[in-house]
Amino acid sequence: MGYRSTFAGATALAVIAAVAHAQEAPAAGTIVDGSLKGKTLTFVSYGGIYQDGQVAALKEFVDKSGVTLLNDGPTEIAKLQAQVESGNVTWDVVDTADLPPYVHCGKLFQKLDLTKIDVSHIPAGQVGECSVPAMNYGMVLMYKNDAYKDNPPKSWKDFFDTEKFPGIRAIDGSGDPIGALIEQGIIADGGSVENMTPADIDKGIAKIKALGPDTIFWKTGAESQQLAESGEADMVMMWTGRAMTAVKNGAQYTPVWNDWMVVMDQLTIPVGVKDTDAAYALINAYLGKQAQEILTEQTSYSPINDEAQPKVDDSVAAFLTNTPDRVKQGYQQNIKFWVANFDAASEKWTALMAGN
Repeated sequence: MGYRSTFAGATALAVIAAVAHAQEAPAAGTIVDGSLKGKTLTFVSYGGIYQDGQVAALKEFVDKSGVTLLNDGPTEIAKLQAQVESGNVTWDVVDTADLPPYVHCGKLFQKLDLTKIDVSHIPAGQVGECSVPAMNYGMVLMYKNDAYKDNPPKSWKDFFDTEKFPGIRAIDGSGDPIGALIEQGIIADGGSVENMTPADIDKGIAKIKALGPDTIFWKTGAESQQLAESGEADMVMMWTGRAMTAVKNGAQYTPVWNDWMVVMDQLTIPVGVKDTDAAYALINAYLGKQAQEILTEQTSYSPINDEAQPKVDDSVAAFLTNTPDRVKQGYQQNIKFWVANFDAASEKWTALMAGN
């Protein structure tokens, strides 16, 4: 599907298994009338418009299956770990960030039985051994139109070229290391990400540091949006939803879609849930075409069912990442590498954020 880096080893086998088993699963979106009457499930996510949209997407599942759906959040790995270790797991389906299901696969999150969920309509490379995507979005390079006029940046290589493209950069400093950005730094430095080693982390971070002392590391999506709307930065690394909103609010910026960074929340089932089959039923309903259309219409996040055709206006459609052209342009970080080197990367990233 055009991703520039792919999972290896066990993750690759999981993807192959997903394809092999998908035909055995009930079709995505299938809900059996009354099948969960008298049962209760707790769905955990990150609150706000996003979780409201997820609940709306699951309304048909709730109405038809008869399940009582409780909501909790925000997702905190420490809380989940305490539940698993105590043997008292109250969270049945948990929406997480992209890396935790790989870091904690088989320990906090169950390895998925892909005969119970239909993953045949999920984009290639996005099914993990312990997770399926909850939605898609991206990290995209936005440049200020006035700053570059007829010679705008066209790639992350241009983002790192401060001589040809001078100006203030704004980078996501909101949390964990941005593996895809470090990889792009390695590439811009003339290196390769095909067989990365821990030493390459230093090279990528050094390239980021070389952008200069006027680089802004934003801490929240709202801050990144404000940087664009105020025109304070010449290039801004932005989540696609924030970029879309900034442009709708009048920000004079244009996205660069070449190698936009694939980001996805994940749906997982914790180790030790009381009714695994009910959790699978919720996930399979959520993956359905209609549920995914509702999710996108409510939240503007991209659906993960390739048959979904949400009804959205042109300003939203321009920033959806699930069209064939966008999928081909996407860049997916080497998750296997970043999971294996997470601690080292986090230490070096933290030092970068601290100005060291």
